[in-house]
Amino acid sequence: MINNYESFPLVSKKILVCLVLYITSLFAANTLGIKLMPFIFGTHLSVAVFSFPIVFIMTDVIGEVYGKKMAKNFVLAGVISIILFLLYSFISTITPWAKESLWVKDGYNQIFGLSARISVASLAAFVIAEYQDVIAFFFFRKHTGEKKFWLRSNFSNIWSQFLDTVIFMFIAFLGVYPVSTIIAIIIPWWLFKILMGFLYTPLSYLGIYLLKEKNTSDANKSN
Repeated sequence: MINNYESFPLVSKKILVCLVLYITSLFAANTLGIKLMPFIFGTHLSVAVFSFPIVFIMTDVIGEVYGKKMAKNFVLAGVISIILFLLYSFISTITPWAKESLWVKDGYNQIFGLSARISVASLAAFVIAEYQDVIAFFFFRKHTGEKKFWLRSNFSNIWSQFLDTVIFMFIAFLGVYPVSTIIAIIIPWWLFKILMGFLYTPLSYLGIYLLKEKNTSDANKSN
């Protein structure tokens, strides 16, 4: 057991910081994302476009530096976090209210009292898309070598973001909206998430540089 924090390996500290960024971005997307912004041609975008691309980019960065197993561990941490948050949200919304806090009841229940269908859609989309992102990233890495990180990262994100968007929209809204309307929502949402991924690519390279700096061990890169 390590009792002295200062002796905690630098690599482990960096991974913890990355995990904090990953989980925070995930929760920001899932909670703040209920706000919509106007977009072109009368469409709308969720403010999650600013935080959700970080989730997929982070698994690419972690996979690039520490390998596929570590990237999958991040995804697992995200899945467990979502399930726990949904459980806590359910418990919080069904408990009785004190009269002093009734002023916030409607807004609280509206934000955190998510329907089971929306919750399942969010969780299913995240699990499938994130694991596919890891698989696609290492598929492209196998064929591109260790160079051209930007290429395999964005290619894997194009596929995984498409899966995430399509799965969520159809599970959440099939039967609620016509299929044509769902598709009209999917296309701009997916394209904008891809654009944000490209814009965040320089941050990915910065993250890789910071993670590899002073890291003399290559053992963690194994699959």
